[in-house]
Amino acid sequence: MTRIAPPPVELHRETLPNGLRVVLSPDRSAPVVAVGMHYDVGFRSEPQGRTGFAHLFEHLMFQGSESLEKLAHFRHVQSSGGTFNGSTHPDYTDYFEVVPSAALERALFIEADRMRAPRLTADNLRNQVDVVKEEIRLNVLNRPYGGFPWITLPPVLYNTFPNAHNGYGDFSELEAATVDDCAAFFDVYYAPGNAVLTVSGDFTVEAALELVHRHFGDVPARPVPTRPSFAEPPPAAERRHCHPDPHAPLPALAIGYRMPDPEAGFENYLAYEVVAAVLSDGDSSRLEQRLVHTDALVTDVGAGCGLFGSPLDARDPDTFTITAVHPASVDVDHVLAATDEEIAKLAAEGPDPEELARITARWAATLFREHDRLVSRTMAIGTFELLYGRAELITELPTLVVGMSAEQVANAAGRLRPDSRAVLIVEPASAEKEA
Repeated sequence: MTRIAPPPVELHRETLPNGLRVVLSPDRSAPVVAVGMHYDVGFRSEPQGRTGFAHLFEHLMFQGSESLEKLAHFRHVQSSGGTFNGSTHPDYTDYFEVVPSAALERALFIEADRMRAPRLTADNLRNQVDVVKEEIRLNVLNRPYGGFPWITLPPVLYNTFPNAHNGYGDFSELEAATVDDCAAFFDVYYAPGNAVLTVSGDFTVEAALELVHRHFGDVPARPVPTRPSFAEPPPAAERRHCHPDPHAPLPALAIGYRMPDPEAGFENYLAYEVVAAVLSDGDSSRLEQRLVHTDALVTDVGAGCGLFGSPLDARDPDTFTITAVHPASVDVDHVLAATDEEIAKLAAEGPDPEELARITARWAATLFREHDRLVSRTMAIGTFELLYGRAELITELPTLVVGMSAEQVANAAGRLRPDSRAVLIVEPASAEKEA
């Protein structure tokens, strides 16, 4: 077995009296700091009738706060030579700033100020509803394969509203949002006790803690919502759905399978990521060789864990996906049959030792490279701490990956069964275009 010594990542934890969890990770290798804020609220937390609300609220958090007027956040970060952003996921919403280490207090102040009181006004709401609608037009409605498969596959694989609905949102529901809705959402989900603050980079723990207490210590504590279980039974039979896409040049399909709860065992979950790599990572992967080069059934194929393509980015339930784009002359069932044959072969025989060693070493190297970037490391620490209470996964993951056995991979492949999956078929409007 290959032994990998993960680079050291120093972690310090503290919980403030208001409930805010803080993880500090000093790294004096460069004069830069990253501040990440994770809130335990995502697409699955949205109330029925308010699709897209978590993402809309992420936009509103950049529209000023108690002490900062609109656009001040942008000016303060960019004038320091820094960058910032935010994103919404199934189970969390995150924000970050990366700034020179001398600007650490500025970044902490910005995050604390909007945690205390964002500017939730009618003008800001209307403006950001329009921004989000334009984002949906750009990324989904007017783009080939828009929302494929993260929006279009869940309604086929899942039954419940939290797991199946469109996290980008319906225009009519976005337009119906009120300032009172926003205030109620903030009060429930943006409490200090529902968040994790991560600070990484060039600082001393003592100095950073003093700044954290100074800026976040007086943010009032509020009740923290109890997160319900979103678990639901897997499909008892194959489910299929056809989705018309007027912009798609070729047909496509997405196959979705349920994955095991990561909290029940990270190794069992991570075996699916190795399965994904065996099937589709690189030109020598099994589906690439079979479907693209040998049988010429598809023009593109991929596999991965999570609807956003990142493992351990969501709590249970999570999704394993296989996607493919194929010529109109190729029948969907031929693609599915060849895919099933390759999965069944992997389940029966497992990966060969050289294949497994190559894939796990490459994945571990990718993790090292990704987490060497300060912002990626900071956000991964915050995500792992929020979802699993295990910021230490930042160093444990490569070791877990290279320790994966062929039997674990074969067992994971064996659970990708045709009688418990969803198949989304994308149908292009090519005939209309030709007419």
